[in-house]
Amino acid sequence: MTKTPISDAARATGGWNRAWDQAAAFDPEWMEKFLDMGTHSVRKGIIDPKTYEFLAIAVDASCTHMYSPGVKRHIAKALDLGATPEEIMAVLQLVAVLGIHSVALGTPHLVDEMTARGMPVPAAPASTPVSTED
Repeated sequence: MTKTPISDAARATGGWNRAWDQAAAFDPEWMEKFLDMGTHSVRKGIIDPKTYEFLAIAVDASCTHMYSPGVKRHIAKALDLGATPEEIMAVLQLVAVLGIHSVALGTPHLVDEMTARGMPVPAAPASTPVSTED
């Protein structure tokens, strides 16, 4: 067994953020503790994996984070775990109280993932001209 089993599992299952590589190289013990803290509730069965993915979508799509690769990864995982597009949109809508950009960021990823799975995507209405006045 390695000294970083949680980090190793994250790498093996696609849950690893490549932006963490250098921090892990400098201090693998700290990274392991960080991931242990962040995944504790799902690993211990306190919350179910789908709920964990919903929370991860909310954090990554929040206007204070706006981490697009994470939103995409967690939407894909949530769909794989049986989440419906409506549930994912509800998460994006709830986090939108922090900023409407969360929905604008997450919705294209939801559409991409639905399209990749052959799921029907609602047609978007024609765009409205953008006002240049504030």
